[in-house]
Amino acid sequence: MSMFCYQCQETANNEACTIVGVCGKTDEVANLQDLLIYTLKGIAIYGERAKKLGIYDEVAGIFIAKSLFSTITNVNFDKEFFINKITEGLSIREDLKNKYYQAYLNEYQQEFNEVLPEMATWNSGDVNDYYLKSGEVSILNTQNVDLRSLKELLIYGLKGISAYVEHALVLEQSDNEITSFLMEGLAATTEELSAEQLVSTILKTGEIAVKAMALLDKANTEAYGHPEPTQVNIGVRNRPGILISGHDLRDLEELLEQTKGTGVDVYTHGEMLPANSYPAFKKYDHFIGNYGNSWWEQTKEFAFFNGPILMTTNCLVPPKKYYIDRVYTTGVVGFPGVKHIPDRENGKQKDFSQLIQHALTCEPPTEIEKGTIPGGFARNSVLSVADQVLEAVNSGAIKKFVVMAGCEGRHQTRDYYQSLAKELPKDNIILTAGCAKYRYNKLNLGEINGIPRVLDAGQCNDSYSLVMIAQKLVKATGVKDINELPISYDIAWYEQKAVAVLLALLHLGVKGIRLGPTLPAFISPNVLKVLVDTFDIKPIGTVEQDLEAILAGK
Repeated sequence: MSMFCYQCQETANNEACTIVGVCGKTDEVANLQDLLIYTLKGIAIYGERAKKLGIYDEVAGIFIAKSLFSTITNVNFDKEFFINKITEGLSIREDLKNKYYQAYLNEYQQEFNEVLPEMATWNSGDVNDYYLKSGEVSILNTQNVDLRSLKELLIYGLKGISAYVEHALVLEQSDNEITSFLMEGLAATTEELSAEQLVSTILKTGEIAVKAMALLDKANTEAYGHPEPTQVNIGVRNRPGILISGHDLRDLEELLEQTKGTGVDVYTHGEMLPANSYPAFKKYDHFIGNYGNSWWEQTKEFAFFNGPILMTTNCLVPPKKYYIDRVYTTGVVGFPGVKHIPDRENGKQKDFSQLIQHALTCEPPTEIEKGTIPGGFARNSVLSVADQVLEAVNSGAIKKFVVMAGCEGRHQTRDYYQSLAKELPKDNIILTAGCAKYRYNKLNLGEINGIPRVLDAGQCNDSYSLVMIAQKLVKATGVKDINELPISYDIAWYEQKAVAVLLALLHLGVKGIRLGPTLPAFISPNVLKVLVDTFDIKPIGTVEQDLEAILAGK
């Protein structure tokens, strides 16, 4: 095999991609991503030892976060990007090593002489060596299937956390406890730990995931206000437009500022949909609404949009030739041959003038649908009507909450989520966050006492809102355990942020989660048994079977 990757839900045959990624990444890029993670583990080895001597290297911690994020599914497909990251990582590792060696000498009056794993010592300035080495650092090097499964589960959780850290960093919010744990977690995968020790670290990953989501929630709401219930327009106007996708709200803010008065409208796509519910963005009369659906439909919808498209974070599908000239990337996103908008410098905004000039040469978007869809039901909106919700629960008007959050994807089996949404009784409320909602957020499911039956908290990182709502219900209803609430969890997963969300729910003690549309390929049978025995995790079944179980409280 020329590569080995099984980190996403669509991995080939639900086993692994071994020739080219289903996501579109080449074997060269896949292997270079493995080598980058190998390099990050080397940094983490020194970082963990340095912490014991009172040294924490914030530069190294942030570099690890940004680099891990770049390896998430559908973020970056450019081998040159990863070559540069590996080179930078080796330099950061050596700087941290030297700091540690000097501190060790000062502390113990002798030179450090411990034999360390190769990822802490391997070095090269030759790109050809990178390619050779990248073929030697496969996931499969961990021979024990169960230990490999646990290590990869840990790493994918760290990748998910890193996405939230990166989004918060853009808004100048950071937390050394979180980035420090990224080092701790990576270093744990290099040590001879037992399965029990790895499970303990994985559960701590869930704890840190909750903190990372809280950090990002703070960053977003302090910058742009709390999302508020909003009917989001899904039609178009007869003016040129720019389509922005991904998760980066600061990119949207700067794009809106720079397009004021230009005659160019701005639309969101995919996971940027929730931006329409933030008060700070509603003042822009050229911010029109949302265009299209979830990430995987972009190869069809981008063709109809006609104007330039800005990809700000993950969820990029390799662009088709009939619209690739209109795609721009920014931040850690990259694809060979696609124009890239450089990062901010010296406190200035990113320069989106190239997109604006491009938009002015394009036809207005082709309308693909009309109407509105509801959004903006994050924690502040729901908790502000908590009494109304509790009254509906106590009166029996609301019998059940069903959390149908997570990711969207191409598999036809995901029709399950739309069918389940349609079949749920009219006294059930759906709580959602992430792009999984695109399977049912345009259905007319009605309301319960003025409360929409689909409460959309926002992006996948806004799953924090769902956690806060559940915790508020625990206090308000007086139950002793979150699992005593009338809430069922039916989670769709695709990539590594969903893994972080899942681990966060496990840390909070949630049991009985249904996971689909398939169980992760990286979960070995023995590890799955542990998850089933400890947390009652189960695969989704048929709509009929699961509906019966949900209504029975199982």
